[in-house]
Amino acid sequence: MAKKPYYITTAIAYTSGKPHIGNTYEIVLADSIARYKREKGFDVRFQTGTDEHGQKIEIKASEAGITPKEFVDNVSTQIKGIWDLMNTSYDRFIRTTDEDHEKQVQKIFKKLYDKGDIYKGFYEGMYCTPCESFFTSSQLVDGKCPDCGRPCTPAKEEAYFLKLGKYTDRLIKHIEENPDFIQPESRKNEMMNNFIKAGLQDLCVSRTSFKWGIPVDFDDKHVIYVWIDALSNYITGLGFDLDGNSDELYNKYWPCDLHLIGKDILRFHTIYWPIMLMALDLPLPKQIFGHPWLLQGDGKMSKSKGNVIYADDLVEMFGVDAVRYFVLHEMPFESDGVITWELMVERMNSDLANTLGNLVNRTISMTNKYFDGVVSDKKATDSFDEDLKAVALKTLGLVDEKMDKLRVADAITQIFNLFKRCNKYIDETMPWVLAKDEDKKDRLATVMYNLVESITIGASLLAPFMPQTADKIAKMLNTKLRSFDELDQYGLYPSGNKVTDAPEILFVRQDIEKVLEEVNAKKEASEEAAAKDENVIDIEPMPEITYDDFAKMQFQVGEIIACEEVKKSKKLLCSQVKIGSQVKQIVSGIKAYYSPEEMVGKKVMVLVNLKPAKLAGVVSEGMLLCAENEKGELALVVPEKDMPAGAQIC
Repeated sequence: MAKKPYYITTAIAYTSGKPHIGNTYEIVLADSIARYKREKGFDVRFQTGTDEHGQKIEIKASEAGITPKEFVDNVSTQIKGIWDLMNTSYDRFIRTTDEDHEKQVQKIFKKLYDKGDIYKGFYEGMYCTPCESFFTSSQLVDGKCPDCGRPCTPAKEEAYFLKLGKYTDRLIKHIEENPDFIQPESRKNEMMNNFIKAGLQDLCVSRTSFKWGIPVDFDDKHVIYVWIDALSNYITGLGFDLDGNSDELYNKYWPCDLHLIGKDILRFHTIYWPIMLMALDLPLPKQIFGHPWLLQGDGKMSKSKGNVIYADDLVEMFGVDAVRYFVLHEMPFESDGVITWELMVERMNSDLANTLGNLVNRTISMTNKYFDGVVSDKKATDSFDEDLKAVALKTLGLVDEKMDKLRVADAITQIFNLFKRCNKYIDETMPWVLAKDEDKKDRLATVMYNLVESITIGASLLAPFMPQTADKIAKMLNTKLRSFDELDQYGLYPSGNKVTDAPEILFVRQDIEKVLEEVNAKKEASEEAAAKDENVIDIEPMPEITYDDFAKMQFQVGEIIACEEVKKSKKLLCSQVKIGSQVKQIVSGIKAYYSPEEMVGKKVMVLVNLKPAKLAGVVSEGMLLCAENEKGELALVVPEKDMPAGAQIC
């Protein structure tokens, strides 16, 4: 009987830089689902890759002094290396610079244009460069991008547009008739209420202000909007051909069973992508799951915050499977998860070294001590045995139930509940006591057999989530991991089999103080290396502004004639700043770096026309310009030469 196909994808990673552990979580999550489906007998196709076009890439390549293609080649290789490091079992790593992909994207764009679903016009609105997204003023949140929170810049240019309104009713009908199409439920409600039912404006699908993209082949001053390009990978990666010559992979695996994506790009996948497919008369994916974020302890990871944790650093410290366990087990179904070095060590010690590692080590060590490693089922049962067997046999069903709902963390918890039950069984049966009584030798042998059998079942279930660990356990027990259709049977471990003589330590307990010392030492070494590199600091770039934007800001030299502490604040100083014939009161958060006495007499650079605001109850009428180093320390920016108060800075 032919296996049922199952196609799973991740969002393709944007090649703007090295992915942090929050980005890496998605590929590990997808891999665990793909491996699980294979164990369940599905013919799985698992695709991931990199998204390589757009204005942000063009800017970063220019800053690096290399071509955009050279830039994305480097970053894509780095991303693929991390995916491989995490032992992920993808079938294709697609790149949007792949020739077969680019050719089909051009065909898709032309087909939609010829059909009348794409038309030419002008775009005027707000643009977020990091997100490669246009917004109307009403869509901004506090004047900033609703997705990433960064500032947006005004943009006006000739562009092509995709008609979204034409397909809105059809999309709503599809979502309502397919309740699992968008998951979790809260994400579906967000898309329906905040975006779709609120009214869809036509989508800008081309740009002329940069060149790094797939050209519109019938109007080459335009490049195809990055989301049309990126979303198409899900079918081009299967060998889809718009002319009707699609590869057998496409015919076999499309429509996709699961698009696994971050919650921040849900709108693109649940609105733009389905409408594109409707316009192309292609089937829609069966399910789109918007997973939450994995956050650092002090918020969303950001290079500018200096709180980024990378997968390779974690792997170096804890090992691949420990990192896989952590990111899978600690991520809630809907709300954001948190990662810290302290929490990682806690899980390493309690769950991995103690619950699992110690269980396997004790079982093998006692088998060697009492029976020279030979595992025999003597059928000398006791009341404790039945409960252990019941837990072992029902675990597959519990895991199935959780995985069917994509509750991966809960599925792993069920497996570790079996390992915990094994540890309890040791406490209940007390093999060390049985070993003292020769008449109870058969009972002791049965206890050891039950432990080895139960651990084998648990390791087989663990394989999709921690494959290396599962393989190690099976090897030490001198057996093979079982197929899932064998896990409803108890007693398959061959009686008379011999376990390894020397059990491997699966997970080494960590000392949090030593771990933090090592982390801090690496961070300091990195900062020192950066300091030696011409004493430079890289910060996350903000969106481009026009000269007109800059011209709105008035900078002048000011002279501080008086300064005092702000009584209600631990950080603020209040300065009276002479600017030409005027004196402005300016409040600054620099008390940690300057005393009021030091401030008086300084010539400083001032943003003069900043809207007045109250800080700690004191009105501030401008801003003193400061520089900030990697430690967050501030220094006033002062003129190189003596300039009069009021001199224009231009």
